[in-house]
Amino acid sequence: MDDLSRLAELHGIATAYRPAADVTATVPPATVAAVLGLLGVATDGPGDVRARLAAAEAEAVARPLPPVLVGWAGEPPPVALAALPPGTRVRLDPEEAEGAEGAGAAAADGAAAAVEWEPGPAGALPEGLPLGVHRITATLPDGRTAAATLILAPDRAPAAPARTHGLLVQLYSLLSERSWGMGDLGDLAALARWAAETHGAGFVQVNPLHAAVPGTPTDPSPYRPSSRRFPDPVHLRVEDVPEFADCADPRARAELADLADRGAQLRRSVLEKGALIDRDAVWALKRRALELLYAVPRTPERAAAYRRFRAEQGPALDTHAAWCASAAGEEPRERGDFHRWLLWLTDTQLAAAQRAARDAGMSVGIVHDLAVGVHPDGSDALTGPFHARHVSVGAPPDAFNARGQDWGLPPWRPDRLAAAGYAPLRRLLRGVFRYAGALRIDHVMGLFRLWWIPEGMPPADGAYVGYDGEAMLAVLVLEAHRAGALVIGEDLGTVEPGVRQALSRRGVLGTSVLWFERDWAGGGAPLPPEAWRSDCLATATTHDLPPSAAKLAGAHVELRDRLGLLTRPAELERAEDAADTAEWLELLDGLGLETKDEEAAVQALYAFLLRTPARMVGVWLPDAVGDRRPQNLPGTWDQYPNWRLPLADASGRPLTLEELTASPRANALLSAVREGAGPRTAPPGARAV
Repeated sequence: MDDLSRLAELHGIATAYRPAADVTATVPPATVAAVLGLLGVATDGPGDVRARLAAAEAEAVARPLPPVLVGWAGEPPPVALAALPPGTRVRLDPEEAEGAEGAGAAAADGAAAAVEWEPGPAGALPEGLPLGVHRITATLPDGRTAAATLILAPDRAPAAPARTHGLLVQLYSLLSERSWGMGDLGDLAALARWAAETHGAGFVQVNPLHAAVPGTPTDPSPYRPSSRRFPDPVHLRVEDVPEFADCADPRARAELADLADRGAQLRRSVLEKGALIDRDAVWALKRRALELLYAVPRTPERAAAYRRFRAEQGPALDTHAAWCASAAGEEPRERGDFHRWLLWLTDTQLAAAQRAARDAGMSVGIVHDLAVGVHPDGSDALTGPFHARHVSVGAPPDAFNARGQDWGLPPWRPDRLAAAGYAPLRRLLRGVFRYAGALRIDHVMGLFRLWWIPEGMPPADGAYVGYDGEAMLAVLVLEAHRAGALVIGEDLGTVEPGVRQALSRRGVLGTSVLWFERDWAGGGAPLPPEAWRSDCLATATTHDLPPSAAKLAGAHVELRDRLGLLTRPAELERAEDAADTAEWLELLDGLGLETKDEEAAVQALYAFLLRTPARMVGVWLPDAVGDRRPQNLPGTWDQYPNWRLPLADASGRPLTLEELTASPRANALLSAVREGAGPRTAPPGARAV
């Protein structure tokens, strides 16, 4: 191994990777040098590389403890403690009780007194240490000291129900007769109540509801947010804000009524005139309405609740609110409180949606989606030191994307995360878990490594940068435990060896999509239901794939052909897709599942999922009504209306939430799913991962 490769290895940069089981690709030296530079390690020539390498190796040898140690409840202690010289004394200062989020995180699970001990050759930890994220200081016999963060986590995240089913929905696409042009949190609560009470659903999974980047037009993708830590007030149901009913000013009430009428016009434009969902137009109306409500005096109880929220959220709330004001061209000192108030309202309605779901009988409730990253010009990336500059994450070339992918998202710097004891990750997770029954982690492999693409380089010339996956996973499991929430990892695509096993061991469910579940190690045939893993959320499709009706009819191939997106002859694409579908239909027929027409075939797909041992089965809401349009068509920007389509029926006619709940097709599918979703025992030999 040359000096550059050794230096890269010390900083978690892989100089080679395996895009396929029998293929090894080498990362260009220019990429390695560029990524090192992004981590603050300049490599201007061979001499500089040697000097940097010598310094890094010397630092590694001299440091008695790594920056972060991980301990799991009921398991052997961190090995680094056993490597300390005999006679070393260790002091543990427990995680502080929460006053402000930026100070000490949530209260530890137990006593809060400092503890001192001598680890000895086994590296033992004292009995009874509380779960949490603590600071330890080791004093060596020669007088040297070393400080580190110790993460003590439960051995597993909360367990999933033996079997539950639910809905998957893009919230913006679900308009009710009360929506102002896009689905809102009132609609989410109503959908959850209907799904639970009528069809016994245990969860509703939504797209990321993170704060978006302001602007005209706003990036409509929920997967490129300004902040993952805070939600977006565009999802508020204005009429559900208590100050709406308390507003006594006649002029303000008249203006609120006018704004509601204009919101209804936006709704009708989408539902009746074929208009796309216009997030900016919706927000312009809601923001003005909320300005009026901000001026309404609050009751003492409401004022006290807002003060508690501000105290709980701490400096992070102030920073994000100030950024929102600046991004809107406002003076942060004058307008910051308005944006703080908006976040409080949104947090309140998110919590109300979760309560509504649980009160209606859902075992899980709302499953929130955590995007893999943030917009480079957003609040998270620009207000802190934890995101790398001049680089984005994506994916290397593979069988589906010959040129690789650039997602335009700046990555977290692993060195700074570790130095901060993973405080940014802890705050992020704690914020989302406030109102989640479960959390879906988009591209969960990012806990272990991400494909970094330096600015100016093509996606194919990137490199994998490693993260402390055990530490990231321990924080995730700890925060899920504190919230009593499930964790689902989106583990589709290329997955590093051992990652799925590590996630499963810690209780993180995977994601299995029907069309991808084949015997890839064998002949590639569709996996029969008994061969599926049990610890997963099983679905027929996702927001990035065609709805089931489109897949069955081959409509997605025709769509991509019309848009000029095919890289091979259309005849070949049609033939391969038809053969793929035919293999699945043959398997369904062999199991006695009816596929005589499109609606029956869609029901058969979900009946198949219910024959697997999967603990969670999700119904893509467009499948329930025969919608053929994907919500997102990867590889497009302005050629296709990504993230702006309302839910529609098989003819393309937009449907309201009220029409959905009365739809014979939707009720037939969901009733069949409920009937087949009873508790099942995993068949002998079923895979756990």
